[in-house]
Amino acid sequence: MQKQHLYYETLHSGYGQYFEVDKVLFEQKTEQWHLTIFENSRFGRVMALNGAIQTTEKDEFVYHEMLTHVPLLAHGNAKSVLIIGGGDGGMLREVVKHRQLERITMVEIDVSVVDMCKSYFPEHSQGAYDDPRVELVIDNAMTFVADTDKKFDVIISDCTDPVGPGEVLFSSAFYQGCKRCLNDNGIFVAQNGVPFMQPDEIAETVRRMSPYLQECWFYMAAVPTYVGGSMAFAWATDNLAARRVDSATLEARFNAAGISTRYYTPAVHQASFALPAFVEQAIQSAMTVTA
Repeated sequence: MQKQHLYYETLHSGYGQYFEVDKVLFEQKTEQWHLTIFENSRFGRVMALNGAIQTTEKDEFVYHEMLTHVPLLAHGNAKSVLIIGGGDGGMLREVVKHRQLERITMVEIDVSVVDMCKSYFPEHSQGAYDDPRVELVIDNAMTFVADTDKKFDVIISDCTDPVGPGEVLFSSAFYQGCKRCLNDNGIFVAQNGVPFMQPDEIAETVRRMSPYLQECWFYMAAVPTYVGGSMAFAWATDNLAARRVDSATLEARFNAAGISTRYYTPAVHQASFALPAFVEQAIQSAMTVTA
């Protein structure tokens, strides 16, 4: 009997997970990265980069729905959105569901990522790139947020983990650039890792973000692929009321939007801002340092 090939994730030291590889669809190695796309019987198509799982067909909806609908429905009147990264197209798919949006800008550093994901993960984007409101900009995100003359109501940073090329998207300079192109009362969100496995990321984000926006907080969701507990999403805004929108208002906005979701509900939205004590303590300790 032929031995099953396994892909071992090496993101965390001393702990990991593996995936059975039914079929390798694409593999590329350079000095900077090792990218693999493969089939798995439970998660469907899987993309892995440098030993870290990036996305899977089966559970991507949790991540993309929560990073999109929470800030947009909390804002309530967004007309423009900036997506940083997101080359797999999943975030764009969820964003274009909001019919009231007039302008959607996506900044991806490498057009080949977009093209590859259209080919190997077509269900992620589902034709979202063809929406006439979408402008795809191929540029370095740091350069874009520092130089653009456009302003946005919501900024979604769909970044990789803060190691290697993705590290700059967790820097003070990046957050300052995002604040610069955020409209008054705009909302910034970003993936912020799994706090139980990456405990320092919460405090680091607070220290680096809090000089620029009045509120720096987090909300959480359980994404099976991102192992080790619930994932945290950074939330930053000058609109202190946005995090506290009441359930009736969220329900009305959600129903008016006519959006179909598999994870997000207004009740989940509200509950996601309730944080475990160890996460709250990390936030408070970082705020004490920056005060």
